[in-house]
Amino acid sequence: MKVGVISDTHGLLRPEAIAALAGCERIIHAGDIGSPEILQQLAAIAPLQVVRGNNDLDAPWAAELADELHFDLAGWQTLLVHDIADVPAQLDAAVRLVITGHSHQPKIQWRGERLYLNPGSAGRRRFKLPVTLALLEVGDTALEPRLVALLE
Repeated sequence: MKVGVISDTHGLLRPEAIAALAGCERIIHAGDIGSPEILQQLAAIAPLQVVRGNNDLDAPWAAELADELHFDLAGWQTLLVHDIADVPAQLDAAVRLVITGHSHQPKIQWRGERLYLNPGSAGRRRFKLPVTLALLEVGDTALEPRLVALLE
């Protein structure tokens, strides 16, 4: 299963992001969405799972969004939060995938058998950080993440 992972759009969904997410069977947004139109555009591509970020907290349209989600992603127990600081120090051993955003710094890190994935920021460039999202191939026995640069 091909899964698109995006974060920190801050109200900007670039055409390059839409193109990169084409063909995804699911999309996960790790917060700081910026507007409900972003969610509508993403949901038109594939089923969507999303948490709100710190910049979404006061937005009336985001009031119903969760701050944290636990879900099964094709057999992989997943935790989705906006800020890695909100990941519990003691995670349930069944959680094999942790998805965060917030830092705007893309990162793929394996800690033992657990994958920590931050797709970076797909919205407006911040400082000199790259503009990225992640694609995740989810198989029965493996997770294969890769980062996709949206701008050069």
